[in-house]
Parts: sequence; C-alpha cells; structure tokens
Amino acid sequence: MLSDNIDYFRLKPVDIPKITILLDNGYHPEKLKEELKKIYPQIMTKITFELLPKPSKAQKEKEGKIGFVPVKARWVIERTNSWMERCKSLAKNFEITLDNSTAKVNFCFIRIMLKRLATTIN
Repeated sequence: MLSDNIDYFRLKPVDIPKITILLDNGYHPEKLKEELKKIYPQIMTKITFELLPKPSKAQKEKEGKIGFVPVKARWVIERTNSWMERCKSLAKNFEITLDNSTAKVNFCFIRIMLKRLATTIN
C-alpha cells in the first residue's frame, strides 16, 4: 500500500511533522523501512513507524484478564473499519482510480459526522 501511494509522500514538504504509522505485531518495521528506502530513500524524513506492544502477562493479571486482550490503538482502527462497512457504496470495490475510492471514503465519513451532529443538535 505504501509503495503504491509513494507519490503522496513525495509531495509532502520535508519540514512537516512526521506522519506516524501505527503497526501491530504482525508487521516488521525494519523490513518496511528497508523496502521503502529502495523506492524512495527520503521517506524516512517524513514518516515514523510505531509498533504497538502486546500486553504482557503481568499487565493482563493486573487488569484481571486472561487470554486475548486487544491492543487499544488497534481497536480504534477496527472500529473505524466497521463504521466504513456500514456504507453501502463501499460494499463493493468497483472504483478504477484511487481518487474515486478516496472520495467515497470521505463521503462515508461526512455522512457519519453529519448524522452525529444532527443527533447532538436536537
């Protein structure tokens, strides 16, 4: 995904704050960095990777939990994905360009925000 959209990062000025990309433990930041440097070496001045730690056994015991415990930041992403799945226009991916897909995602979140605003105003 990053290599397909590398032009997005090329267009960003160097002096902006770094963009942080959250990763769970299924990804390896070092391998990602190596591959991205092959495509666009200056990208590491624009992005950082943050690996989200798994809760330790001691942390789980302290919270009184056993087994699978979700990583907090990951569930923000999962919740956002579930909101997007409710948009019928995103149910099938027939978009030819990235711009069209991005517009549909933006419309989905605009609809969600407007719906929330309407309920808070009443």
